[in-house]
Amino acid sequence: MGEKKNHYFRLNFTDKLKVHFKGSEVTSDGGLIAIRELDEQLGLTVLAEEYLVDKRHGRNIQHELTELLRQSVYSRLAGYEDVNDAEKLRNDPALRAVLSERALEKGGSAEKTVGRFETEILTEGNNLGKMDEMIFKWIEKVDTIREIKEVVLDFDSSESPVYGEQEGGAYNGYFGLTCYHPLFCFNQYGDSLKVKLRPGNVHSADGIIEFAEPIIQ
Repeated sequence: MGEKKNHYFRLNFTDKLKVHFKGSEVTSDGGLIAIRELDEQLGLTVLAEEYLVDKRHGRNIQHELTELLRQSVYSRLAGYEDVNDAEKLRNDPALRAVLSERALEKGGSAEKTVGRFETEILTEGNNLGKMDEMIFKWIEKVDTIREIKEVVLDFDSSESPVYGEQEGGAYNGYFGLTCYHPLFCFNQYGDSLKVKLRPGNVHSADGIIEFAEPIIQ
């Protein structure tokens, strides 16, 4: 009744934001609000605090690990393929709202900070392995809601073109270009369970057994 009367609705992940539709006050990334609300209900990105280790120290840390993970994931979901758009996105009202209460007031992370998170923090210690475990936990939470009794695993590879001297980039005769040749695993709903980046010149089934075993377990 309140939503109908006041023409806006409130969200569970924050009490500082009201959502309404008005043509003169828009953001092209407004769909992130719904994604953040789903994230909150399922408890997904908050698991970063349990699975990932942050070795940063000092009083100058402004962006917590969970906030950095959200900016990395949400910006991809909004269609921004890399961190180059972080400088613009850090001030986008929708992105700021979904990251954290701190970001809502002061802004998201800069390009350098997000890049450091993806290339340094996520590769520290066993964080990459823990990321796999965390993704499995995400899918488990969703599958509990779906009440599924059977899981179908679909393994496939694809090409990721490279344009330069990137380590591991190689010519692939099947795709006819210089690329990486990543390996993927999806379930029957199209959820990505695991990804492995491989050199461009390996066979499609290269390393499939080692790749599949933890998923099956």
